[in-house]
Parts: sequence; structure tokens; C-alpha cells
Amino acid sequence: MTFPLLRRLARPDTISSLYGTIVAQARMPCFYRDYAVADTVNGRFDLIVLHLALVLERLAAEPALKGLAQGLFDRFWQDMDHNLREMGVGDLAVPRRMRELGEAYYGRLRAYRTALAEGSPDAALGEALVRNVYGGRQSDAARRLAAYVRLAVGELAAQAAEALAGGVMRFPDPRAVPAC
Repeated sequence: MTFPLLRRLARPDTISSLYGTIVAQARMPCFYRDYAVADTVNGRFDLIVLHLALVLERLAAEPALKGLAQGLFDRFWQDMDHNLREMGVGDLAVPRRMRELGEAYYGRLRAYRTALAEGSPDAALGEALVRNVYGGRQSDAARRLAAYVRLAVGELAAQAAEALAGGVMRFPDPRAVPAC
């Protein structure tokens, strides 16, 4: 059964609202200050991909939200293309750089999906974050980020499909996750 509210999934304002929430969350200063994520283009990319992956996994749990997931995915790639051009990457180099970003995105998505699979130990998520967000550097911050991710998965799962379809989404406050 399709709910009437879910029929308006692909509205640009809904997608923009959800994507804006993802980007705003990923840009919270505490991730760079307290979680020791590198405040670089790569560090910001990694946090956006992490949050996007969590949201797309949540949307995938609801068949009625498939169109919304596709719109959000497409919006992410439009943003990446725009950002490359804004950073001065030339028109001829953009396709190669987009391919590189695509490989990075899909590698991270696979790692997070595997690490978050039911029955997967918490260590698997920590390892995926160390490898992808922290460039292989072990730290207490990676354990804290893993705790935040588990909390975010739970909070996203608890949000109603109708709210997501309406462009309303919330993440937990990363400052509330205790340091390890």
C-alpha cells in the first residue's frame, strides 16, 4: 500500500532539504575538532559520504522511498560535480575526477554496509572508519565516531517514512556522544 504522502518523493525541495541536512550535519565543527576528522576537502567528502550512506541505507529499508533515495543520490553527484568545477578542475578533467570520487564512494559504501550488517561486530565499523575517514590512523576518535554512527543508524531507523518523504530528517547530536 502506498501512502499519499509518499507519492511526492522526488520533489526537488524535499531532496534539497534532506541533502542540506546531510551536508549541515557533516560540516558540524565538532567532527573536525572533537572527532579529529581532517578539516580538508577529503575529510569533508568522507563525512558527507558517511552520512549519505546512512541515510540511503535507511531509505532502502522502505520500498516506497526508492524514488527519494535515487533523487538524493543524484543530488549528491550534482553537488560533487559542481564542487570540482568550483575548485577549478577543468572541464576535461572533471569526468576522470568524478570516476575517482565514484570509486571512493562505492568502496566506502560497501565497507559501511558490511560493517553495519546485522551481527557484524563493532570492531568492523571501527576498522572501516579508521581506513576511510582517518586514513589508517588508529585513534580513540574513531571509536567515538563508530558510537556516533551506531546512534545515527538507530535514530534514522526510528524516523517515520512520512517524515522523510516530507524532507524532515534528524541526526543525533555528535557532541552528546562521550569520548572514548
